[in-house]
Parts: sequence; structure tokens; C-alpha cells
Amino acid sequence: MADKNVIKDRKAARRRRRVRGKVHGSAERPRFSVAKSLNRVFAQLIDDENHVTLLGVDSTSSVLKAELDDTKSKIEKARKVGEVVARLAKEKGIEQVVFDRNQNRFHGRIKAVAEGAREGGLKF
Repeated sequence: MADKNVIKDRKAARRRRRVRGKVHGSAERPRFSVAKSLNRVFAQLIDDENHVTLLGVDSTSSVLKAELDDTKSKIEKARKVGEVVARLAKEKGIEQVVFDRNQNRFHGRIKAVAEGAREGGLKF
């Protein structure tokens, strides 16, 4: 029988292929890609047609430094990342995005980023 970690990696790879096969971004409606590590959350708006990253924010970026000083939990930080992405996207004239959760399930920090972006005014 395969190791538990091997099984988890195979499931994640299968989810990643399935999600990326269905999600494509354009200049008018870029792909809102969210990734996470153990301590950070990364969010990018990507135009897949021109292969360009329009903007990127992570939970340790200088844009968020002042806002994250008082937040303690990772979920609160993820929500702030979503709000900042929405604010920067509106400054660039982007109203609608296609959400890309990568291989992650839609809960916890991934869900918090999405909710923060929705509160900031982005439409999925």
C-alpha cells in the first residue's frame, strides 16, 4: 500500500490538473490564482492569453505591512490579502476575475482570500 503522503500528493496533482484545465484568464477577466505555504498566502492576477502577471500580493509584502501588524491569525491575514488584491485590481480597472484555487480545497485560508476579495468588490 502506498504511503499516506504519496496518496495526498497524487490527489493534489489530480485536483491541480482538473482545476487548471477548466480555468483560463484573459485581460478583461484575469485568473485570480491563490497559493499557500505553511506561513504565507500568495495571490496573483494573471492574464493567460498574453502570459502576463498583472499584480501579485503575499502576506509579507510591504503593501500589507502596516495593516497586518495587529492581526494574529493566518485566516485574518489571508482575508486582508484578498482585500488588498481587490483594491489594487480596481485601481487597474479590473472588476471581474476567474478564481483559481490550485490544488487546494476551498476552505480555511483559501476561502478567506476569496471572501476578502469579494468584500473588496471583485466579482467571481
